[in-house]
Amino acid sequence: MPVERELSLRAALTGALLGVFLTPSNVYAGLKIGWSFNMSIIALLVGFVFWQGLAARVRKGPSWTLHESNISQTVASAAASVISGGLVAPIPAYTLLTGEALPAAPMAAWVFSVSFLGIWIAWYLRPSLIDDDKLKFPEGRATLEALTQVYGHGREAAKRIAVLFGAASLSGLVKWVDAFYWALPRWAPTAQLERLTFTLDPSLLLVGFGGIIGMRVGLSLLLGAVLAWGGVAPWLLSQGLVALPAGSEGPQFAALVEWLLWPGVSLMVCATLSSLALRLFRRGEGDAAAAAGRFRLRRPERVPALGLCLAVLLVVALQAALFGIDVFMALLTIPLALCLAAVAARVVGATGIPPIGAIGQLSQLGFGVVAPGQVSTNLMGANTAGGAAGQCTDLMNDFKVGKAIGATPSKQVIAQCLGIAVGSAVGVLVYKALIPDPRAMLLTEEWPAPAAATWKAVAQTLALGLESLSSSVRWAILLGGLAGLVLGVLEVVAPSRWAGYLPSAAALGLSFILPASVSGMMAFGAALAWAAGLRWPGLRDRFAITAAAGLVAGESVTGVGASLWQLLRHV
Repeated sequence: MPVERELSLRAALTGALLGVFLTPSNVYAGLKIGWSFNMSIIALLVGFVFWQGLAARVRKGPSWTLHESNISQTVASAAASVISGGLVAPIPAYTLLTGEALPAAPMAAWVFSVSFLGIWIAWYLRPSLIDDDKLKFPEGRATLEALTQVYGHGREAAKRIAVLFGAASLSGLVKWVDAFYWALPRWAPTAQLERLTFTLDPSLLLVGFGGIIGMRVGLSLLLGAVLAWGGVAPWLLSQGLVALPAGSEGPQFAALVEWLLWPGVSLMVCATLSSLALRLFRRGEGDAAAAAGRFRLRRPERVPALGLCLAVLLVVALQAALFGIDVFMALLTIPLALCLAAVAARVVGATGIPPIGAIGQLSQLGFGVVAPGQVSTNLMGANTAGGAAGQCTDLMNDFKVGKAIGATPSKQVIAQCLGIAVGSAVGVLVYKALIPDPRAMLLTEEWPAPAAATWKAVAQTLALGLESLSSSVRWAILLGGLAGLVLGVLEVVAPSRWAGYLPSAAALGLSFILPASVSGMMAFGAALAWAAGLRWPGLRDRFAITAAAGLVAGESVTGVGASLWQLLRHV
C-alpha cells in the first residue's frame, strides 16, 4: 500500500496561509471578550474544499490527501492558538502596570519562545497521555470526526464551507458599514441604562460566539451582567464608592470596571482553581501522582532533546534580556511550566477545556510567594507556564488525531513549529495595529480586554498587598472568592444530571469585566442557536458551529482591516 503524502510543501503553505487569516480573529476576539476559538475544523474545511475543488477542475496532479489535511490544520490551529503565549493577557497587563511596551520583534520572539517550549513538553508527554484510553481529548476527537466525515462525504464539506463564507460575508459587511460608512446605533431604552452599559451592540461576532458557547454559558453571562451592571453598579454610584467624571454622558464602563473587576476576577480564579484541584485529586480519578500529570518519559532522542534545551535557553535568555528577570528566577519557571503543562494536558484530555487561565493565575500566586513585589517576574514568569501549557494542549489534540489516522508525530511537531512561527509574527503585528497605545485603549468599552484585566489585578494585588485596596473592594474580593469556591466545588461534586443547571463560574466572573451590552449579545446568540436547534435539530448539528465561526471570523478580520486602515491614514 503506497504511503500518503503528509508534510508536503503545499500542505505546509496552505496551513501557513490559513494561519495568517485565522490568527487575527483570535487576537481580535481575545481583546474584545477574552475568549478564542479553536480553528482546526475551519482550517480543515477550507483546505479540503480548495484543493479537492481544484483537483476536480484541473483533473491533473495529486489529490489532497487525508494526511495533508491533518498537517495543514495543525499549522493553522497552532498559528491561531498562539495568543495563549500572552498576547491578550500578560503582555498587555505588563504594559498597563509598568508602562513599558515591547517592540514588535522582541514581542514576537517572546511569544514564539514560550510556545516552542510547550511543543517539546507535549512531545515527551505524548506516549503516556495519548495512549491512555481514559483521556478522550474531545477537541481532537471533534477534529478527527470532521476529517473522516469530509473524506467520506465530500459534498457535506462543500455545504459547510458555503455556510461559513456566507456567514463571514454577512458579518464582515455589517462591520464594514459600521466602520466606514455609517456608525450603527448603540441604542438604550433610557439614559440610566446607557450609563450602565445596557446598550444594543450591533455585533454579529458576539452573536456568533453566543452560538458557540451554548445556553448555559450564555444565560450565566446574562445573569452576571444583570447582577454586576444592573445591581452592584447602581449601588456603587448611590453610595459614592465610584465617582463619575463631571458632566459625563454615555456608557461609563471605564470608571465602573475599575471596581467591578475585583469580585469578577476573584470569582473566576477561585472557581477555576478549586475545580481544577478537585478534578485532579478526587477519588476515582487517580492518585496524587496521576493528578500531577503522571507521564512516562521517553528515552532521550537527539533532536527532541536539543529542541527542549533550545527552548529552555531561549525562554530563560529572553526573560533576562527583555524583562530584567534574575536568571535564577527565570530558571524556576521551567520546572513550573513542565508540571503545569502536564496538568493542563491531562485536564484537556479529560474535559476538552484548557485551564490556561487557572494555570496562569496559579503561577502568579507561586511567584507572588517566591518573588514578592516583582511585577515583571510575576507576569512573565507566569506567562511562561501559561503559554507553554496552551501550546502543549493544542498539540496534544493534534497528536490524538494523528494517532487515529497513522500520522507521523515528528512531522506534526514540524508543522506545529511552523504554525507558531507564523502565528507569533502575525499575532504581534495585529496586536500592535489594534492597540498602538495599550494604557489608553485597554480596559475601555471598545477594548475591555478581560484577560489582561485579570492578570493585571492579580499581579497588582500580589505586588501591593490587599491593604492597598479600599475596604469595599476587599469585601468584594472575599465575597467573589467564596462564591467562586462554592461554584467550583459544586461543578465537580454535583450529580451529572444537575451539573448542567449550575451557572458557569467563568462566565459569571467574566460578565463583571465585560460591558453589559457584550454579555447581552452573546446571550442572545446562545438563545438563537438553542431555538434553531429546537426547530431544526439536524441542521443545527451540521451547520450551527460553522455558521457561528463564520460570524466570528468575518467581523474580526474586517475589524482588523479597519484598524489597519485607520493606522495607515495617520502615518
